[in-house]
Amino acid sequence: MRLTGDNTLNYESIQMSEAKIFNDLTGKKTRLAVIGLGYVGLPIALEFAKKISVIGFDINRRRIAMMQQGLDPSKEVGPEEFKDRDIVFTDDLDILKEARFFIIAVPTPVDKYNVPDLKPLIGASETVGQVLKKGDYVVYESTTYPGCTEEDCLPILEKLSGLQCSKDFKLGYSPERINPGDKKHTLRTVIKVVSGNDAGSLDEIAKTYELVVDAGVHRAPSIKVAEASKIVENTQRDLNIALMNELSLIFDRMGINTYDVIEAAGTKWNFLKFQPGLVGGHCIGIDPYYLTHKAAALGYESKVISSSRYINDDMAKYVARKIITHVLRISNEPKVLVKGVTFKENVSDIRNSRIVDTVKELLAFNIKVDVEDPYAVEEEVHEEYGLHLARKIEGNYDAVIVTVPHAPYKELDDAYFASITREGALIADLKGSYKNKIINRKYWSL
Repeated sequence: MRLTGDNTLNYESIQMSEAKIFNDLTGKKTRLAVIGLGYVGLPIALEFAKKISVIGFDINRRRIAMMQQGLDPSKEVGPEEFKDRDIVFTDDLDILKEARFFIIAVPTPVDKYNVPDLKPLIGASETVGQVLKKGDYVVYESTTYPGCTEEDCLPILEKLSGLQCSKDFKLGYSPERINPGDKKHTLRTVIKVVSGNDAGSLDEIAKTYELVVDAGVHRAPSIKVAEASKIVENTQRDLNIALMNELSLIFDRMGINTYDVIEAAGTKWNFLKFQPGLVGGHCIGIDPYYLTHKAAALGYESKVISSSRYINDDMAKYVARKIITHVLRISNEPKVLVKGVTFKENVSDIRNSRIVDTVKELLAFNIKVDVEDPYAVEEEVHEEYGLHLARKIEGNYDAVIVTVPHAPYKELDDAYFASITREGALIADLKGSYKNKIINRKYWSL
């Protein structure tokens, strides 16, 4: 189609702006801003700050103060990663206005009814909408359902800024692929999916991310495709883990160790070695609910995905039932030690920790429970769940639940567990870390 008149001028102006913003970023004539400096946002901000000028924005002043001192509140990034970085940490909107490329990386949780909670995403959109200018770019990284960026977030940006997408500013989506605790699969080493509202914006967004992603980028054909790709990644893992959890329930009744089965089946080249376990955290245990929510809004009731969510969410209570049955048989005043409250090994992240559901079930039966974790922050555990971390392991426990294979736990042996438990106690090893190593106490794993 041939463009003429004002349309031609507008098109050329936008094309010039697209070419200029990347050059201005790399020439440090303008800044890139990351909104939300948690497990996802902070590593991205610091990586970009090696190459361009960055504004790290967060509404939590305590976290901002820590990062200004070179400390990561999430304990994922070491102090050395803050050195020689062109970055300013702030909660000041006047400073945020200096940016022209905005990356939104805030949490997308669910509420107690497992309904998507978009408040952080809406709040971040309102923040950026107040500072958005002509020629700016806004890229979302928060995991959400297909359509959310354009249907829920974009109207907020346009309303508060008074600008129009495509004409005045550009929109994109690039799903985060940060894996807490994983030093191998990092921002630089994992291919980044990128998308934009048109071909020009896609090219600029791709070039910008290529500054920090050595593995390269995959250009998705639309924003919705990019959104869907992220939510499918975690939904697929959820389904596979649910299968292993259901198999664990069956094999437990047969007296078969699930990890022995996995080891045997894994000798075939195309067997996928997923393991049973509690599915928590801010991704796998939450993202499928965003997909089923959107499906329901479109008139489709998910069956496979919903069933997997039911199985995985119920595993914590299943573990509790196994412990309760055992300890009430051997003690009138049972005591249980839970080793590990974070959602996975070697991280401090306690969000959506499913072992907390197990603890609550035990407490409901008046069972004394001590919880310890070498990585969790005591104040955060108490604030989030009302639990206190044990400062000292008392001993004489009737059961010990090892939830995740934290590095300090790997050296523990049969003698250690015997020393902190009484005769007849149960060692519940949820991840099979001590298979064939526990001799003097009863042993059980998923």
